[in-house]
Order: sequence, then C-alpha cells, then structure tokens
Amino acid sequence: MTDNIRVLCFTSCGTKVWNMSSSPNDSLCVLTIHAHPDDEASKGAPTLALYHDLGVRTVLVCCTGGEEGDVNNPALKEPGQPFHGLDAAEEKALLARLRPAELDAAAKVIGFHHVEMLGYRDSGMADSPTNNNPSCFHMADMNEAVGKLVAVIRRERPQVLVTYNEDQRGYPHPDHVKVHDISVLAFDRAADDEWYPEAGEPWQPVKMYYSTWSRMRLTAIHEAQLRLRGKSPFDETWFDRLDLDSQITTRIPVGQFMYARSGALRAHKTQVDENEPFWFGLSDDELAEVYPFDDWVLAKSLVRGAPLEAGQYEDDFFRGIRPSK
Repeated sequence: MTDNIRVLCFTSCGTKVWNMSSSPNDSLCVLTIHAHPDDEASKGAPTLALYHDLGVRTVLVCCTGGEEGDVNNPALKEPGQPFHGLDAAEEKALLARLRPAELDAAAKVIGFHHVEMLGYRDSGMADSPTNNNPSCFHMADMNEAVGKLVAVIRRERPQVLVTYNEDQRGYPHPDHVKVHDISVLAFDRAADDEWYPEAGEPWQPVKMYYSTWSRMRLTAIHEAQLRLRGKSPFDETWFDRLDLDSQITTRIPVGQFMYARSGALRAHKTQVDENEPFWFGLSDDELAEVYPFDDWVLAKSLVRGAPLEAGQYEDDFFRGIRPSK
C-alpha cells in the first residue's frame, strides 16, 4: 500500500499543496549540485551511494567542465605519461578533454542515475584572469543559470536538493559561491509557474541540504592519522577555520559506502594523487571506524518530521517525506 503525504507551503503566491507518494523508494529523488568534476567525489559521495543502493533516484548537476583545474597527480607528468613535456597551454587543453571521462567514471562508482552538465566553463580561482571569460560560470547571467537548473529540477522532480552553503570562506572559489546562489533561487522558482514557463511543469523540492566538512570529522581523521601513521596532513591552519558544527542537523551513517568516496576520487586521476594522505591517509575500513558519517545542514524544509530531542541528528534526507523507519 502506498501512502500519500500532503505537503503545504505558504508562499508569496498563496498556499500550495503537493501530493507525493511516500513509497516505494523509486518515487524518491535526490538532486545534488556541484561546481566542478571531482566535487561530487569529495563532498558526500557515500551518502549518494547509500541512496542509490536504497533505490532512490540520484541525479548530479555539474555546473562546469573543470577546465581551469591543475594537474595534481605528479605521476601523470612522468616520462611516458600523457602530461609529460607539455607546456601550460597544452596541459590545459588536454585536461579539458580528460575531465569529462573522469567525471563519468566517478559517477558510475557513486551510482548516479543521471549526470547533467549545466554547460558553463570553469571560472578559475578567485581574482584570476579567467574569472572574466564570458563563457565562465562566474560571468553567467544569474537568471539564465537559475533557469537551466530549474529545467533540470522540473524534469527530474526531486524532493531533496543538495548544494553548498553560503559561507565559502574556507574555499572561496567563485564557482562554489555561484552554485549556492543559483540553488537557493532555483529551490523557490522551480515551483513558481511565473518563472521560466518554457522549462516544464512547476515542481517544488521540499528539502534543501548544505554539504559541510565538519570539525568533528576533521578532528577524528587527524587524530586517527597521528595514532596510526605518526603524522597528519592537517596542520593548525585547518583548525583555525571557522567551526560551523553547531549548524549540523543531519548525520547519515555511511560506513559501508566509503568505497564511493575513495573510488570516485581515484577516478579523477588528473586531480588526485593516490599517495596523498590528505585524501587517502586512512583506508575505507579505518575511516568507517573512525567517523562513519556524512554531515549535512538542513537549510530549508517545507515538511515537518517528528521532533528530535536535544543533541539528536536526522539520519535520513527523506525524514518527514516518507514514513519513519
């Protein structure tokens, strides 16, 4: 038997009601929005693998092609390897050709049902000349970029959006900032038939989450590497960053899905050095023992689940959308 949940939202356009099936899982969808290829690997990959395993439709929107990235794997510059002997322009050109295939491989590891490229060029790091490229994401017209995302939301009909938070001081890349900006607007505009009428039938996502690298997780991994390896790649500058753990609302148990993170990172061969302890200082099993969670911030919700006690966290993106487990 399939239950129906009636979701009420009070908006500037009045009260709207959506009926959505609470079961089976194949009626559920989570859509995650990232700036560049490899962001999907480093931010919450185990959670998306978990939901794929549960039968939830998982969709990735990647806003740029990552053309302005660097070759971070020194092995690829050795003799006989593809980047050996290339000048800077040749290196960028080859990188742009390789990154789509890396993203495809990573998406298969995680288990995304669909990958949507929003079609913008990587803007490069903040204050770099590439920020002014008219094709880059940073320079994209806001309404146009939001409209592209709204079209994907209306087609895929996710209950849950996953994006970046508004505080990007730890990594102030202009593309990450813009991902947040278009996601917040698209969450509301996707349901408003006055916006982008050509983009399909309106659809209201009902929850939006922000990814976060929590201080709790950082501390646990740092201490484990000191204990098990005798050193850690996380120096005091990491612990000088703003601690946003008080904003965390949701901890999803993903110990069995750490392979999605490590496997997807390895798929991005140009971006990730397999010998780098920042990424691979702990094995999947060690990481699952040390910190078997992905942490998230519930930024918007149009549904109400059962109250949580003080100190409790959600453990499911779809809490309040489908019946309690």
